Amino acid sequence: MSSQPAAPGPDRRIRVAVVFGGRSSEHAVSCSTAASVLSAIDRTRYDVIPVGIARDGHWVLMPDEPEPLRLTATNEPAVDGARPAVVVPTSTGARDLTVLEPGEVPRTLGRVDVVFPLLHGPFGEDGTIQGMLDLADIRYVGSGVAASSLMMDKHLMKVLFASAGLPIGPYAVITDRAWRRDPEAAMASIQPLGWPVFVKPARAGSSMGIAKVRGPHELRAAIEAAREHDPKVVVEAAVMGREIECGVLEGHGTDPPRTSALGEPAVVKGHEFYDYEAKYLADDDVRLTCPADVPPDVVTRVQEMSARAFEAGGCEGLARVDFFYTAGGDLLVNEVNTLPGFTPTSMYPRMWAASGVSYAELIDELIALALERRVGLR
Repeated sequence: MSSQPAAPGPDRRIRVAVVFGGRSSEHAVSCSTAASVLSAIDRTRYDVIPVGIARDGHWVLMPDEPEPLRLTATNEPAVDGARPAVVVPTSTGARDLTVLEPGEVPRTLGRVDVVFPLLHGPFGEDGTIQGMLDLADIRYVGSGVAASSLMMDKHLMKVLFASAGLPIGPYAVITDRAWRRDPEAAMASIQPLGWPVFVKPARAGSSMGIAKVRGPHELRAAIEAAREHDPKVVVEAAVMGREIECGVLEGHGTDPPRTSALGEPAVVKGHEFYDYEAKYLADDDVRLTCPADVPPDVVTRVQEMSARAFEAGGCEGLARVDFFYTAGGDLLVNEVNTLPGFTPTSMYPRMWAASGVSYAELIDELIALALERRVGLR
């Protein structure tokens, strides 16, 4: 096992590489998240290095300018892959980020104390970048390889939670092999779920590629649309109930996970469900209520189940746990997001703000947790 890198001393600011963009369909969402963090992070405490990942996977040094990165109805931000390239260390003997520009001598950006990955979706939120950083013993915010990968895959996540005794809704899985071998048989496997169903890419977020399907005539097109994001598809029976969410923060040392006040997103017009456009582009179509208006015993149950889900998945740092709350009082775990939406108006920061932790304090807390954590196996 490699020796543990030293934490930064009190005589200098902590150097944080904020990494965003990425290869997934959630590239623009990631850029918008980075805009919020770059605007709010305490510059008296942190030396910030903005690093973008272009859609083709090219790592580049980005300007420290939040405004062009904000996602709006008229602006879809993106990382410019033509900017100076950033080389990331991949061994424990190299600690510096290096910048490469055509015709110029390579220059170092110096040692990074912690990486704050703000990458949503595959090739970032799914354990890939976490594994790369682990190779170099670089500390980072959030969950490690296994938890990131398991929580990103809606199929494996459900298997894990069912084995841990957490309640989940009925679902079916259509693998790439099953679809290519016999699409009709794959669609027939959905019938026991009843109608409507929700068809989802197994490993995507921000409601990308999700469709509500009311009957067999809509199923094939929905599966094909989901497969544009992921060849593995999860189909879930529609659950009649409210969506309730809870934020989780890792405890310090051996302390248990901490849970937030609850939140409830509700579509009030213009959308069948809480889809991508409702989340990021519509101003008045969704109502976000925090704290959620539910009985005290439901608050307690959601918080307890959120902490159980966090620990069952081996999560670290942060997570948002989403539930369905039925009219009969049942709670079903829908999913866990290890890198939830993280703008100040996103539900995760709002739930913590309602719990007394401001957005800037939340950033501080996540960086502190990352610096406390050992590198390598843990």
